[in-house]
Amino acid sequence: MPIYHIVLFKLKPGVTPAQLAAWTAKAKGMVGQIPGLTKLEVNTPLPSTASRGQGFNMGLVAILEKADDVKVYAEHPAHLEVHKFREELADDTLAYDLEYQD
Repeated sequence: MPIYHIVLFKLKPGVTPAQLAAWTAKAKGMVGQIPGLTKLEVNTPLPSTASRGQGFNMGLVAILEKADDVKVYAEHPAHLEVHKFREELADDTLAYDLEYQD
């Protein structure tokens, strides 16, 4: 069953659109590099519900084929690069993995 790896970010003040675009491109570029990673999306919250986000103003959803792929994803060099870049942009994160049952 697919795994949804969900990460919320609180961006640091002063992060530029260019920095976000570069990070987003690098994150989306992990698809095809990391075994088991089938899709990845990065975006801001919907304006209609952003007030419920408790300060988290960017999110990522990565879809992995199976639970064992979470470890592969977490330890892959491409992910470690994205993670390091993310540390420059975000003060806080919240990660959550769930199995998606059809």
